[in-house]
Amino acid sequence: MDDSMSDGHTTENDEGREESDDQRHDSVTDGANTDTVSFRSMLDETSENGDSSAPDRLTDGNAEDGVLPADSESAARLGPLEDGGPDRAVDADPMAAADLESAALDATTTGDSTESDTASHTVDLSDPSYYLNRELSELAFQRRVLHEVEDEDNPLLERVKFLAIVTTNLDEFFRKRIGGLKQQIAVGVTEETPDGRTPYEQWVDALEEARPLFERQAECYREEIRPALAEEGIQIVDYDDLATAERQHLREYFESSVLPTLTPLTFDPAHPFPFISNQSLSLAVLTRERPDAELTFSRVKIPRNQLRFVQLGDDTRYVLLEDIVRANLELLFPDVEIVDTALFRVTRNAEVRRNEEVAEDLIEMIEEVIEERRFATAVRLEIERDAPEAVREILTRELDLDEREVFELDGPLDYRDFAELTDLDRPDLKLPAWSPQPHPRLKRADDGMTVFDVISNDDVLVHHPYHSFEGTVQRFLEAAANDPDVLAIKAAIYRTASDSQIIESLLEAARNGKQVAVMVELKARFDEENNLEWAKKLEEEGIHVAYGTIGYKTHTKTSLVVRQEDDGVRLYSHVGTGNYHSETAKHYEDLGLLTVDRDVGQDLVKLFNYFTGHSMHRDYRKLLIAPGNMRDRFVELIRAEAERARNGEDARIVAKMNRLEDPAIVRELYEASMAGVDIDLVVRDICRLRPGLEGISETIDVYSVVGRFLEHSRIFYFLAGGEDRYYTGSADWMTRNLDSRVEAITPIEAPRLQDRLETNLETLLSDNQNRWVMRSDGSYERCRPDEDGSTTDVHETSMRRALDDGQADPRP
Repeated sequence: MDDSMSDGHTTENDEGREESDDQRHDSVTDGANTDTVSFRSMLDETSENGDSSAPDRLTDGNAEDGVLPADSESAARLGPLEDGGPDRAVDADPMAAADLESAALDATTTGDSTESDTASHTVDLSDPSYYLNRELSELAFQRRVLHEVEDEDNPLLERVKFLAIVTTNLDEFFRKRIGGLKQQIAVGVTEETPDGRTPYEQWVDALEEARPLFERQAECYREEIRPALAEEGIQIVDYDDLATAERQHLREYFESSVLPTLTPLTFDPAHPFPFISNQSLSLAVLTRERPDAELTFSRVKIPRNQLRFVQLGDDTRYVLLEDIVRANLELLFPDVEIVDTALFRVTRNAEVRRNEEVAEDLIEMIEEVIEERRFATAVRLEIERDAPEAVREILTRELDLDEREVFELDGPLDYRDFAELTDLDRPDLKLPAWSPQPHPRLKRADDGMTVFDVISNDDVLVHHPYHSFEGTVQRFLEAAANDPDVLAIKAAIYRTASDSQIIESLLEAARNGKQVAVMVELKARFDEENNLEWAKKLEEEGIHVAYGTIGYKTHTKTSLVVRQEDDGVRLYSHVGTGNYHSETAKHYEDLGLLTVDRDVGQDLVKLFNYFTGHSMHRDYRKLLIAPGNMRDRFVELIRAEAERARNGEDARIVAKMNRLEDPAIVRELYEASMAGVDIDLVVRDICRLRPGLEGISETIDVYSVVGRFLEHSRIFYFLAGGEDRYYTGSADWMTRNLDSRVEAITPIEAPRLQDRLETNLETLLSDNQNRWVMRSDGSYERCRPDEDGSTTDVHETSMRRALDDGQADPRP
């Protein structure tokens, strides 16, 4: 919900947090975050130069989302469709769109360009009206997440979970995307993105579209969530509504436990404006020493290391910490008049960069980036709607914010902590608990076989969170660490848990005398600090640690085990779509292949040699590797389907991913559709492509699935003249994944595993509980149950399948 929803839905979340470096290509110079003039003055200058407002446009997915009857979108089989595919909603009105990688639109991909359909030469596929805006498409996704809060069919605490997820996601959107746009504006970038927007226009449009999201979230909490919680005996109580004895109790609690942790910071001629840390909740306090004195502004930070929900007795009645602080301010500000107060929250830019090519020490560079984020440019101010004008004016001026960056909101600010309520022992208000199941094949390792015996017999496809991470991927590496025949272990780890057993297995392997090499990506957004800590532990054990690669972010989820066997050395490989992270594996839907295929293994040998050496291979036996052969191979596969369609053969593409952003790939898909290829795209999040455009994309359907688990796997299917080619791995069809990251995609060749992927895709395409259908204007309609009431839920179906598989006898 990156790779981008917290607890299953951050955009990389993996997702959200990994999904933002695409904004920098060909646009932002190093050090652009250091402003020499105020942002507001730059906006004035921009306005004077004629770019004062974005042109009128359709809203790129921000129209009112509807509900689509399930029978209007029939489930599509992966094989050829006799009827030409399901009906499509077509809106032929042109739509402008944008992103910061417009160069990719005109990039020339390798291959014979004469293969393009003749009809495509009569259409200018670089026309901005054919591309949706990257920023507005992401906000459309956040609207789908917000729907999970609004949906009364969801259990109450599930709605509360998504309430917190929306805040986490939008925080990251502002930190990364809005922050990046402000950097571009700061250095005068006016280059238009594929949809024809400048950075300034995107900034204006994104702020305008985000505002109703915040307002609807606050309204939903105030009018639906809070009353519903109260009906269930979970009360968020206003301080003024407490009994006298309860107020006295909280005052004593404040004086003994909270007051000592508070530090009031005053802004006056003797004190500079206080630094306000990123995403901290603060209380602005206006005081004066006497009635005729001037008002003094002070800031009080609401401590994050204290419980936000302060419980009243043994009941599930809570008072918010900020309300307790506000009600007892006279203990913090004695002998002055407290005139007024206002809660506020500041969000700062996360796009702090360093030129790694000239950095003498990559570790030192990353540590500086972590520190500088604390002091980065402000990109948003959230403030109570009834805040005093004096407070609003001071904050806006001192933080150098434009009025459009100020969001006046009702209700609590910052819903992230509301996720704490989901820990309450109220199973009646939650979805039924799910425990990931043992993989049926790997269970045989409990019957005298080793994990390596099982993988040698046949490839293993693991599917999280339906299969246990601990019993599959973690078990694979634990077995390797302790197997006397294993010679070496290599792993590329983008993110992992702070108490990761994966790391412990690698340490154990080194202690057992095995050669261990680990590629640590220090540039994994917001996980740099965690990665630094455990990387140092690995080095202390003598493990070879490679700290990323110059010019690229390493995003592969791969590991390699080298084992001595009777017939020689064998290579056991894992290629996955998700991180080596035991916690996210409980909430993210991901795939992973465990194989002894020697070609895959040899390709990983080349890849790991690049991590620890310096030369990148461009040719691989089976794997699709970025920035090596991946883009070219995907283009070849798409064009091959187009050529078959032109020749009158059945042609089919089904692709599931987190984000479809790369303009050149969108153009290839348009040309394939114009040739007659039937295309289904399951894109969870951002999608530039506009389906259903007459003469352009009539054979393309785009869906998004948002539900209990974060859909995070990538699956690519090509009919290939009946050969049925399947691929899975770490890369989306985004410019940064194809050109600026190290990624790995593996073919899935075992017929039994192909059947499983086919079943997964078919279930996704028939889901009428979590699936949304994209309109050609970029808005979405939610599917609903069939007229007879029958439902298909991909997550429920996959859980039942995992339970059934666990009870069946595993294949020998």
